[in-house]
Amino acid sequence: MHQPSIRVDHIGDERQPVVVIDGFHPHTERLIADAATRVFSTMGPYYPGVRAPVSPIYFEGLGPLLAAVMKNVFGASDRIGFDRALYSLATTPPKDLGLAQRIPHIDGVEPGKMAIIHYLSHADHGGTAFYRHRSTGFEQVTPERHRTYLDSLQQDFDRHGQPAAAYIAGDTPIFEKIAAYAPAFNRALVYRGNLLHCAMMPADSLLSPDITLGRLTVASFLSVD
Repeated sequence: MHQPSIRVDHIGDERQPVVVIDGFHPHTERLIADAATRVFSTMGPYYPGVRAPVSPIYFEGLGPLLAAVMKNVFGASDRIGFDRALYSLATTPPKDLGLAQRIPHIDGVEPGKMAIIHYLSHADHGGTAFYRHRSTGFEQVTPERHRTYLDSLQQDFDRHGQPAAAYIAGDTPIFEKIAAYAPAFNRALVYRGNLLHCAMMPADSLLSPDITLGRLTVASFLSVD
């Protein structure tokens, strides 16, 4: 019987939960086979690579697990809705990264917006790190904080300059790393989408569009009430 392993961390000064689930999905080989049939393309200016929509088979068998996590860890009391889920391959060379891809980001400001990163590569192509914005102290960007954060970030760029064309690797003059998670095959991280976070991409990372060689993940975005 499929039995995931679940750990809950509370990170940073704001003690926001990050849930680490090993053995997340019961049908990983089916997912990889499905990903191989998909057409990947660039979707927007934020993700540094190519993506493809996930088949509905992705959610088979995940409902009870995610319902328990959302209720017991994040306080969901009513509805859990999947907004979208995307196979993702990091393929953008450091020299081609846009500004938004060189700093930590958020997936949304509302507390009810949740994110899941699910690693589907056997090789270590980099995990995920969470950050604190130094000048504001923000680790999560709520609706009330959003304008202050954006204004302060622009002031930081004016003071320090924009970061060089590279994947962020640890502390910078503008951001401080507060937690880091290594990848593992079929590991998932579940967290609020308003936490500042970014992929940890090794300097020698293989930025391949081949799903058998590159950094294949599934990014899911949920809404909970």
